[in-house]
This record gives sequence, structure tokens and C-alpha cells, in this order.
Amino acid sequence: MRTVGIFEAKQKLSELVERASRGERIRITRRGKVAAEIVPAEEKTDLNELFARIEEIRKRSKKPKNVTVKQLIEEGRR
Repeated sequence: MRTVGIFEAKQKLSELVERASRGERIRITRRGKVAAEIVPAEEKTDLNELFARIEEIRKRSKKPKNVTVKQLIEEGRR
């Protein structure tokens, strides 16, 4: 992880963004303290993949027997 001061970051913003796009994380300091970070952008998630992950989580969770969804909602409101 690279650390640069805010003045240098202003001067080299294009270079820093390019480096971040290749996976590097860059910290920007102001008066010696970390003020911000340039990080690689996250990849867009495929919706089918997202729904498949949600379905997996749903299958693993266990709803108590003999309890309706309505009862669970009411319990959560108390």
C-alpha cells in the first residue's frame, strides 16, 4: 500500500487512479494523518449470481417449526 500527501496526490491524480485500477490501494494523508484512500473499483455483480447467493443463504437459514412469518414479524415489532 502506497501513502502520498495530498499535494502529491493532486499532482499525480491520473497516475494514482491508474495504479488503483490495477489493484493497488493508495492512502492520501493530510498533515501526516490518513484522510482518504483510493481503492480499486469493485466489479459489477451479475444479478443471477446475486440471486443464487441469496437463495443459498435462504436455504441455510432455519425457520422455527409451527411459527408463521406473520408471528415472526409481530415478534420483531415488540
